[in-house]
Amino acid sequence: MPSAVVLLSGGLDSTTALAMARAEGRTCYALTVRYGQLHACELAAAARAATAL
Repeated sequence: MPSAVVLLSGGLDSTTALAMARAEGRTCYALTVRYGQLHACELAAAARAATAL
């Protein structure tokens, strides 16, 4: 099974994409980009999602 790279923002869409890839049995690599956003909660949400999945 091929690997999957998921751009993980911590939002519902990217978290669902990561969960679907994991459910397919793929080895997943979650990437989060720090682009100067004002709210660090996005990074925290992405970290929580990656840890949970």
